Amino acid sequence: MPDHPGCRLLIPCRLMSPSSQDVDGPARVPLADRDRIDWHDHARHQLVCPRNGVLGVSTPTGMWTVPPDRAVWIPAGVAHAHRAYGPTDMRAIMFDRPLNPLGVDQPTALSVSPLLREVIVSLTDGEELTDDERDNLERVALDQLVRAATLRLRLPYPADPRLRDLAEILLDDPTDHRTLAELGMAVGAGARTLSRLFREQTGMSFPHWRTQLRLQHSLRLIAEGESVTTTAAASGYSGPSSFIQAFRAYFGMTPGEYCRSRPGT
Repeated sequence: MPDHPGCRLLIPCRLMSPSSQDVDGPARVPLADRDRIDWHDHARHQLVCPRNGVLGVSTPTGMWTVPPDRAVWIPAGVAHAHRAYGPTDMRAIMFDRPLNPLGVDQPTALSVSPLLREVIVSLTDGEELTDDERDNLERVALDQLVRAATLRLRLPYPADPRLRDLAEILLDDPTDHRTLAELGMAVGAGARTLSRLFREQTGMSFPHWRTQLRLQHSLRLIAEGESVTTTAAASGYSGPSSFIQAFRAYFGMTPGEYCRSRPGT
């Protein structure tokens, strides 16, 4: 599943027409580092999460970087694409359209409890389950989803072409330290206009958006085995201390604690 020049996973370039995939049940998809699943949608709701590794989930309006303790609920009919960072064991379970335990109509990130994680693994491991066993596990999954905390972790994509160009610049190089005024010269808009549009179209300030982009980028590098020092520099931080502080504020743990908390480590 190679990348194609000029067509990124993160911001859909002239969004490709998605293919409809009729996935009826639970699925396990082992992915190598940087493997991608191109744009598609489903006739049913999907809950997708990695058993290990880090999974990038993109929609036309934003993206999530998903470690094993998180998942993304993708409503039926919403186009999405995936990319793996580090060897990633992707798991997905499906729900009929009338079932909406989160009560949301947009893709939503949520925390995954240890019980929900084990239920997803049991449903997707490919072992033969009786109808009663499967029904019981699906009921537990629904109960856990009702209780799950939703998370504000989406990196939203702006719609304005100038903001899209600016976003592309920073996605290509998170270490770019230019100010909004300097970036504005590159995309043909003033800093005040860009600042206003960022708040209107993403719901956050430009500094907040850039910080979130850098931290999501750092999570992918850590999943690929990079050291904290290398990750800090490659994510645009002046040193490991400032990176660790920002990582803890965003993810609730240090990079070292995150690595130790991952399943299988």
